[in-house]
Amino acid sequence: MTDSLESLEHIAQRYHLSDEVPDRFIESACQHYCCDWIAGHLQGAESVLELGYGDGITLSRLSPLVPSYRVIEGAKSLAERVRREHPKVEVLHQLFEEHQSAQPYDRVLALHVLEHVDDPVSLLRHMANWMGPDSEMIVVVPNSESLHRRLAVLMGLQPELDTLSARDKVVGHQRVYDLAGLIADLEAGGFEVIESKGFFLKTLPNSMMLEYSEGLIAGLNALSEQLPAQLLANLAVRVRLASASDG
Repeated sequence: MTDSLESLEHIAQRYHLSDEVPDRFIESACQHYCCDWIAGHLQGAESVLELGYGDGITLSRLSPLVPSYRVIEGAKSLAERVRREHPKVEVLHQLFEEHQSAQPYDRVLALHVLEHVDDPVSLLRHMANWMGPDSEMIVVVPNSESLHRRLAVLMGLQPELDTLSARDKVVGHQRVYDLAGLIADLEAGGFEVIESKGFFLKTLPNSMMLEYSEGLIAGLNALSEQLPAQLLANLAVRVRLASASDG
């Protein structure tokens, strides 16, 4: 179980606030690349809610683009960092399941969230209450069908595509999605998909890519625009409330 304040603080201290994460440059490059796409879908938005601070890359990149930016962060140390380093951003130290909003957000960013929580469909149904007919949510999750996972199964390094790796467990993952499973959970939560795509051609586990140059990592991100989402490391979807398109 990872969605408690204590366990979230534990993950923050072990990963996000640790100086001993050798593959951070890989994950950071992927987040920066994804931000370029997300930024294009914030145009015209007045209010944005981001679920989780993580390493702070998306908040730093995206919060200056909209008048009102709010983040929910369950780890107290990370919430304090937001208050200290981003005074114009409103931070709420609480669980996602506890959040209530009197007004809908124009955009909700659930970036690497659904793979962590105990009950993603229940959370999605709760999140639907934060949105109006013109709202959109962007969801990003790891992809179980990515090239590096397919290779790991063929090599006998893991039994199934959705087997959780040691790194998955360190960062608190409870599942890894394929696109069909992600869409099924989103639809069960009351959403419909507007757009889906993938990010980052991950050729090997991060632990085997530590000697890759920044230029190579950038190239593997850029190459994702030419490849099917099912082969890429991360899946991204834009969704709206299913009722938003009802006649």
